[in-house]
Amino acid sequence: MKPARAWQRMLSGRRLDLLDPTPMDIELEDIAHGLAFVARWNGQTFGDFPYSVAEHSVLVEQLFTAAQPKASVKWQLAALLHDAPEYVIGDMISPVKSAVGPGYAELDSRLTAAIHLRFGLPATLPQTIKRQIKKADRISAWLEATQIAGFSIEEANKFFGTPPDDLALPVVLSPRPPMEVKADFITRFNQLSEALL
Repeated sequence: MKPARAWQRMLSGRRLDLLDPTPMDIELEDIAHGLAFVARWNGQTFGDFPYSVAEHSVLVEQLFTAAQPKASVKWQLAALLHDAPEYVIGDMISPVKSAVGPGYAELDSRLTAAIHLRFGLPATLPQTIKRQIKKADRISAWLEATQIAGFSIEEANKFFGTPPDDLALPVVLSPRPPMEVKADFITRFNQLSEALL
């Protein structure tokens, strides 16, 4: 029996093997494009455009940097890329991840390692950094939930935790056109990459 195809052709022309990804098959343009067209919250958000993973990623990096102003630029880059595997595997909401089981996490880990290595980050982040990025991720989820995904503040506090009082939170989230968000993601990536040199 012929094995199922496990690779995806990217717009760059790269052929990314999802089961055995290599850093050589990772391109920033593919990541930015894919993330700009992947909707968070399964598309269940207010506005004329879906709230994309690219937009979320830029916000998480901003929140991480605000909370950790002395963090190394490489950890800021890691925050920007924290959901990068979703450019090929999509953004599954937490209940679906639970239903799918450990296979999703393994796929995500392999892709994350290849992406990190491609852009000069360690394959696996230190636990302290992972926790700090996750905290920014949860604050972003709280903001998204309460502003554009229809959650009450009480529900968001229950599922994502209450944001710290001393954090200056963005006032308004407004989903934007995918190509605009793609450009912002690439711009921020380039700023951080240049700062690493």
